[in-house]
Amino acid sequence: MNNKKLSRLLEPNLKLYFLCMIVFAAATATVSLPLGLVEIACTVGLYAYFTNRNQKRRQNILQYIDNVTGSVDTASKSTLINSPLPIMVFRPDTGEVIWSNENFLQLAGVREHLFEMKVEDAVPDFPVQWMLEGKQECPDRVVMNSRRFRVYGSLVRAKGRGAEQNLVATTYWVDTTEADDLRERYTATRPVLAILMVDNYEDLMKACADTQRSAVLAQIDEKLNNWAACADGLLLKTERDHYLFIFEECHYDHFVEEKFSILDAIREIKVGDVCPTLSIGIGKDADAMAELYRNARLSLEMALSRGGDQAVVRGKVDFQFYGGRSKSTEKRTKVKSRVMASALNELMADASEIYIMGHSFADMDAVGAEAGLYCIARKHGKRAQMVIDLEHNAAGAVLAKLQALPEYAGAFTSGAEAFLKMRPGALVIVVDTNRPDMVESPQLLESSNRVAVIDHHRRAASYIENAAFSFHEPYASSASELVTELLQYLVEPADLLREEAEALLAGIVLDTKHFTLRTGGRTFEAAAFLRRAGADTTDVQRLFQSDLSEMVSRYDIIRRAELYREDIAVAAIDQEGVDRVTAAQAADELLSLKGVKASFVVFPSGENVQMSARSLGEVNVQVILEALGGGGNSTTAGGRVENTDVETVKSRLLEAIDAYFEK
Repeated sequence: MNNKKLSRLLEPNLKLYFLCMIVFAAATATVSLPLGLVEIACTVGLYAYFTNRNQKRRQNILQYIDNVTGSVDTASKSTLINSPLPIMVFRPDTGEVIWSNENFLQLAGVREHLFEMKVEDAVPDFPVQWMLEGKQECPDRVVMNSRRFRVYGSLVRAKGRGAEQNLVATTYWVDTTEADDLRERYTATRPVLAILMVDNYEDLMKACADTQRSAVLAQIDEKLNNWAACADGLLLKTERDHYLFIFEECHYDHFVEEKFSILDAIREIKVGDVCPTLSIGIGKDADAMAELYRNARLSLEMALSRGGDQAVVRGKVDFQFYGGRSKSTEKRTKVKSRVMASALNELMADASEIYIMGHSFADMDAVGAEAGLYCIARKHGKRAQMVIDLEHNAAGAVLAKLQALPEYAGAFTSGAEAFLKMRPGALVIVVDTNRPDMVESPQLLESSNRVAVIDHHRRAASYIENAAFSFHEPYASSASELVTELLQYLVEPADLLREEAEALLAGIVLDTKHFTLRTGGRTFEAAAFLRRAGADTTDVQRLFQSDLSEMVSRYDIIRRAELYREDIAVAAIDQEGVDRVTAAQAADELLSLKGVKASFVVFPSGENVQMSARSLGEVNVQVILEALGGGGNSTTAGGRVENTDVETVKSRLLEAIDAYFEK
């Protein structure tokens, strides 16, 4: 305690100075009394003056502080009363209006103050939950007297009677009616650009007599003009089989609601055995006309790569698909195969090293296509690497035969090893898939700047972009068929090992279900070439043999199948241990049941759920599974849904089937 007093005494202040002056004056008085008295009088006078001035200064400071705080309070009150924004203060717990300024009264159409009124009486359907959640802005526009408002607000706790505290909400209303109308008008009048193409124009003209061609083209033009007339847009014929259609976005929803009926209307025109089909590529939500046109071109390419006879819309970030249910016809020429073979030959010759990979959990089609490309690389004297997981695949029998060959010593590698070994200038060839998330090694794909794609599946919304080489034919039966066509221009039959030829033939047999589905003249030509190269059909058939346990599992899946919509077989297996190959085989066998047009097998795989779908061609299973994130082609498709259960996926699958048939 004494230390605190001493430290306070020794603090520098004027009182200490005056005390020193008194001490010195007393010391002077002992020597000279008159001089000491004079000094004491002067010291007392100075202290009195200092005390008086200090009190006045303190009063002035307090008065200044009072003036400032008073001005702030006055300004706050004036701001609330005279604010240009409408303001309403209420209690969110009871909905009782406490106060509102004149601007809000005018908006609410009330002449007197809103005291003792409820918020719902002044503003019907006004939400208050957002304020209780700590938000400072209402997430939705509030409509009052045909005007739209953006509402801001804050909560404070006001003292009530005693120690009680009440929540008080203060809201500020900003009229956005004109701005919202302008935004909606801008959105509604944004241009949408569409490119329309008659898919099979050449076949249509060949089927027409010379005297009929003008009449058929006039029918197509008439139907297109009638369809486009409702949009008040601009429809121009830019080429003999191409049209350019520009319209405002406010009409876009109409075309979506009618599911682009022009696709069905064009298909109704029949010339002999040929019906014209239309592909539509649409670009929207772009900032410039050039970007709109690029999106429309990209959408048209997507529609053609998926088989045509459909509309594809490219927005800001993704694609939307409409139509595409009809069975596509073969539209391939040997000219394209020859050109593709030459381009691939140059790419492989320039590559420093070659990596060949298919989709994850590779099947016989992927392995067969990889083996054919490995033969081409061997012909060039290049050392290729087949990227595959030797433990998790559906082509064990084919891989065992290839691994026994001396030419394939060290040919197989994992995705991680290939990623570490790859050098600049390497060529990565992807077969039997066009989706980057489905390849054996996504890291290897992302790290390569030279990618070639050979695939027969319909292109998905996410696909491998900017490929240096793309041989994509959705009309082909399999990737093995496409590779076999390339082999015919790049190697001699004697250069192809018997095991490689059998691997390719096994891939074709797998995807065509023993030449019963998706087969064309080119499919049998490819099989004939492989037969001449030494493929033994008996050995190929042995590759598809299964043991007794697999057969029991397959028929256990078939036993649990149920008919949906009378002709769709759906088997949902809610137990672990179902093999992907067994599930696919069960889906194939379900098609042999009388009256079944399509089959679906749903089974768990860890925390995910797998789907396998097959069709005889009347039902496009690729379109159905695409709604669940899957893909494939019209007769064979698959998919995976992560972090869910079988019952949930089954219900979603049935909804997708219903949506498909309601189109």
